Amino acid sequence: MDKEKIKGYLNISRKAGYLIVGGETLDDYKKKLFLVLYDETAGNNTMKIATKLKDRGLKTIAVSNLGELCLISTCKIVGIKNKNISEIIESLINE
Repeated sequence: MDKEKIKGYLNISRKAGYLIVGGETLDDYKKKLFLVLYDETAGNNTMKIATKLKDRGLKTIAVSNLGELCLISTCKIVGIKNKNISEIIESLINE
């Protein structure tokens, strides 16, 4: 897993407005999402939201140190609404 590349793509997503940050925001989000990343150390509420999104058919992937990757220190869950960036990040994680 190339953390620097993932960090770069998450930063691009954030600047372009493709990154949806936070459990409450994702829980109420009704538009199309392609990938959900959550921190391995996330709490029960975040895990419930991740499970709920997975049940809706979204790809959800657990990563370590998500806050460090997306440059938001307290971040535990994010959604990506760009298909190409989602596919690139998923392939980088699965390397």
